[in-house]
Amino acid sequence: MLRIDGVHKWLGNNHVLRGVDIEVRTGEIVCILGPSGSGKSTLLRCINHLDPVDGGIIEVNGERVGYELHDGQLFEQSERRVAKARQHIGMVFQHFNLFGHITALDNVTYGPTRVLGRPRKEAVAHARQLLAKVGLADKDASYPSQLSGGQQQRVAIARALAMEPRLMMFDEPTSALDPELVGEVLQTMRQVAEEGMTMIVVTHEIGFAREVADRVVFMDQGRVLEDGPAREVLDNPRHERTASFLRRVH
Repeated sequence: MLRIDGVHKWLGNNHVLRGVDIEVRTGEIVCILGPSGSGKSTLLRCINHLDPVDGGIIEVNGERVGYELHDGQLFEQSERRVAKARQHIGMVFQHFNLFGHITALDNVTYGPTRVLGRPRKEAVAHARQLLAKVGLADKDASYPSQLSGGQQQRVAIARALAMEPRLMMFDEPTSALDPELVGEVLQTMRQVAEEGMTMIVVTHEIGFAREVADRVVFMDQGRVLEDGPAREVLDNPRHERTASFLRRVH
């Protein structure tokens, strides 16, 4: 489903990603751990070309993201081509990013009607199903300001699922929440995982990674230091840097 091969990314003078290699198989759940500034969020932004890479290859479902090859040279794809590729990649951010001026229902129907061209009636029916799935069937007419942070994040998950992605990415989806609201979002993510969705989750929730992830990737200073079965990495890390990080966050 996803191949990241030798990816480099610079932000100014900061070499944020330094030759990252990761593969994710269809249906696999991969949690990415690491300290702040290790490049985790930047990597997700590169996967859906919100940030262009400065070297290496990213492919989703066999198609190169953001660039195409012509006569041996790489050219950046048009925004239209990139937008089409992004349709298959759902993204849930730290800070929800809901449209504040429209209801939860309209937030969920926005992409399918505006981007995919789905009939309004069909999009609304699907959106109601998704809001029920995330436990918010009774909040369809509520505006984001009327919802708790956890409820807003669950609407954001429903909105991403409404585009029927092949790959779902979560960028520290609980980090902006009050502690008592974290559980409801993690439970929604567990449901998504149980339905077979391919997922990449940047998180500090070690318990969630242990319970749900197939693999754990540990990043530090723009590099992948460990990549292996979740329990193996979490219980018996090979790298001392991974071990010291896990001791601090447990």
